[in-house]
Amino acid sequence: MLLKSVGQLITLRAMPSNDAHFPDPDLRRTFQQRLLRWYARHRRDLPWRKTSDPYKILVSEVMLQQTQVDRVIPKYKEFLRKYPSIGELAGASVRDVEATWRPLGYNIRPVRLHAIAKDTVRRRGGKLPDSLEELQALKGIGRYTAGAVMSFAFRKDAPILDTNVMRLLHRVFLGPGHPKRSKVLRHLWDLSAALIPKGRGYDFNQALMDFGALVCTARLPGCSTCTMRQICLSYPWTPDRNSRNRTGRPRRSVKEGSS
Repeated sequence: MLLKSVGQLITLRAMPSNDAHFPDPDLRRTFQQRLLRWYARHRRDLPWRKTSDPYKILVSEVMLQQTQVDRVIPKYKEFLRKYPSIGELAGASVRDVEATWRPLGYNIRPVRLHAIAKDTVRRRGGKLPDSLEELQALKGIGRYTAGAVMSFAFRKDAPILDTNVMRLLHRVFLGPGHPKRSKVLRHLWDLSAALIPKGRGYDFNQALMDFGALVCTARLPGCSTCTMRQICLSYPWTPDRNSRNRTGRPRRSVKEGSS
């Protein structure tokens, strides 16, 4: 589902939340509108965005785990030429699947993907489930991958939180700091869900990932031209500022705190 016009954006509304720590509705709406305007102009042309097949989207999401997009694209195309359906992947030997996967690395991933395919064919007639709970019940599919399949294949308003999205939401709404602490992660998952404009999970989640990958990058974010700079609690981002906690005091390193 592609954006038809920027004019659509004025009607967007975030999913309701009762958490008093979430941004107010006006701020959420501003974030939604600015993000989707940016995405309408700058979205990446990626092969897995040209399909709604849950199997093909699952393959792309597993491949993209800790791997750069430009390395994944040719391998994704090769993999699907060899295993165009979940049934053909399930019928292959795990050794052949591992060989086809190389040299992407993290070689437990093709083993898990092959096991998911076999389980899906054996227990579900080759159809991936269309609920978060059932997807996560498949060994090897975590919360992020399940959310990605739900939003990109089944067009549901399911939250996602990969590294790029985590960094973007933390910087804009929480300020400088480190987003991988357990309490912060729980909050970011809730925030990711609350921000989705109703019925727009596909575009919104794709936009979050693109913006994090292209603008709100880890080391050299494009703060000077960022459309979020007026509302971002981390603006202007610098490595020194990011090393400080919410009170503004420098964080102690592990070495400093281990005496």
